[in-house]
Amino acid sequence: MGQFNFLKFTLMKKIFLLIFTPAFFVSTVFAGGIVTNTNQSAAYVRMLARDATLGIDAVYYNPAGLTLLGTGLHISINNQTIFQNRYISSSDAFLNSGDYKGKISAPFFPGIYAAFNVSKFSVSFGFNPVGGGGGATFNSGLPSFEYAISDLVPALQSAGQPITGYKTNLYFEGQSIYWGAQLGVSYKVNDVLSVFLGGRYVMASTSYKGHIKDNKIIIGGSLEMGASDFFQAAQQQASSLVQAFSAYPASIQMPDSIAMATGLPSGTTFGEAATFYTNYANKAGVESVLLQDQEAEVTQTGHGITPIVGANINLLGKLLNIGIKYEFQTNMEVTNNTTKDIRIGVNSDGSFITEFPDGKVTPNDMPALLSVGAALNLPKLTLSAGYHQYFDKKAKYGKVDNSGAFIDNSTLVNKNNNEIALGIEYNVNPFLLVSAGYLRANTGVKQEFQSDLNPELSSNSGAIGGALKFTKLLTLNVGVLYTKYTDSDKNFTHNIGQDPLAPMSIKETYGKDNTIFAVGLDINLSK
Repeated sequence: MGQFNFLKFTLMKKIFLLIFTPAFFVSTVFAGGIVTNTNQSAAYVRMLARDATLGIDAVYYNPAGLTLLGTGLHISINNQTIFQNRYISSSDAFLNSGDYKGKISAPFFPGIYAAFNVSKFSVSFGFNPVGGGGGATFNSGLPSFEYAISDLVPALQSAGQPITGYKTNLYFEGQSIYWGAQLGVSYKVNDVLSVFLGGRYVMASTSYKGHIKDNKIIIGGSLEMGASDFFQAAQQQASSLVQAFSAYPASIQMPDSIAMATGLPSGTTFGEAATFYTNYANKAGVESVLLQDQEAEVTQTGHGITPIVGANINLLGKLLNIGIKYEFQTNMEVTNNTTKDIRIGVNSDGSFITEFPDGKVTPNDMPALLSVGAALNLPKLTLSAGYHQYFDKKAKYGKVDNSGAFIDNSTLVNKNNNEIALGIEYNVNPFLLVSAGYLRANTGVKQEFQSDLNPELSSNSGAIGGALKFTKLLTLNVGVLYTKYTDSDKNFTHNIGQDPLAPMSIKETYGKDNTIFAVGLDINLSK
C-alpha cells in the first residue's frame, strides 16, 4: 500500500532530541572553552592577557599573586554587556529557508572580587558566572528544528502523495547561568614564590521553554492540511481496511487485484493484510499525536565543587612575574524539574516517551583548566602573555546519540581546546593607562561534536580599553572586546526517518561573532 509507506518514519522524535538539548545551555557563548567563561573582569576585556596579573582580578586569574597587593582590603566590582550573532546555513533543499540567524545576549554579567591581606597571607573571595550567563532566542528555529517536518515532503512524495511543501511554527528560548562562589587563601613563601589553595562552589541553573505548533503540509502547491489531521485520516483509512479484511478467513489468499489496489504483494492472505494495516493504523495514530501542538517548560539545577591551586613566581623585583593556576574538573549533574513536556515517541506498552522526564539526571561537567601567564613590567609599559588549556576530553557534557544514550567526550574531541593571549598596557601618566590585546582560541572537536545549536569554533579576539585612576582609592576600568569565529562546515548523511528513503548528503556551515562592553571599579583600601 504505497500511500502509507511514509508511516515507517518516526519523524517527530528527531526534532525534539535536537531542539531541546541540555548541551546547548551548558556551553558558553563568550570568551573561554566549550563550557567555561574566562571573561571575568573589565581589565580582561580591555587587554585579554591577565594570567600573571597582580591586580585585584587576580582573585580569578592569578590568585597566588594576591600576596603582592598591599596590606588591607581590596575590592573590584565589574559588569559586562554581551551580544552574540550566530549564522547557520544548510544545503537541505527541502527546507523552506536554508539560512538562519540567532541572537544571544547577556546585559548583566557581573564579577565581584575581594581580597584581604595581612602579613604573608591573603584571603580572597570571588563571585561570577563561570559558565553560561546568557539568554538565547530563536524565533524562526534552526535547521535541526525543521528537518523532521521538512522530511514529510520527500517521504510523502515518495508514497505518491502530491505534497509540495510544509509550514510550521517553531519557537525556542532559554536562560542559563552557572554561578561560581570562590574562596581561597594565598601564602607568600618568600619574595619569589607565593602559593594558593582554594575552591569554587558552582551552582547551575537553566530554564527553557519552547513550542512546535501549526504543523501543516501543502498539497498541490496551495491546499494546506494539518499534518496531524493527515495522519489521523490515514489511521482511519487503515482501520477501515483492517475491518474489511477481518471479515474474511485469515488463511484465504486475497485476489491479486485487491492486493495490488491496496499496495500489497501478490499472494498476501487476508490475515496478513489485516495485521499489516493494523500496524500502519497504530503508527499513523502515534504520528498524528506527535504532530499535534506541543510545548516544553523545563528547569534544570545542579551543583559541584572545583578545587583550585596556584603559584606565583616573582623575579627581578617585580620586573618579571609568572602566574600559574590549575582548576580541577568540576563533576556535576543537573536534574530536570518539568512542568510541560514533549512527546517524542511511544513505548511498547503504548505509553508515550517524553523528552524531559521529571527528575531525570544529566551529566554536565566543567573541564579542568590550566592557565600559565607571564608579565614583563617595564617602567611605563607592561607586556603580558598567557596560555590556557581546557581538558575537554575527560569531561562529560551530556551529549547524546540518536538513541538518547550519553556519549563520552573522548569520542567527540580530537584534542583539548587551547588559547594563546597577548596583552599590552601603557601608562600615559600616573592617572591614565591604555591597553590592547589579542587572543587566539583553537578548538579540538570533531565534526560529530558540532551542532547548529552551539557550534564550537576557533576564533580571533581583539580588545582595547584603558584604566583611569581617580585616586589611590578608586580605579575605573573600561574595555571593548570583539570576537570573530572561523566558519566551520559539518558534512553528514541525513536519513529521512528510521527506514531511510534515500540518505541525503547535507552540509551545514556555522559562523558567529560577539561583542563585549565592560566597566569595572577597583577599590583599594590598603595601607
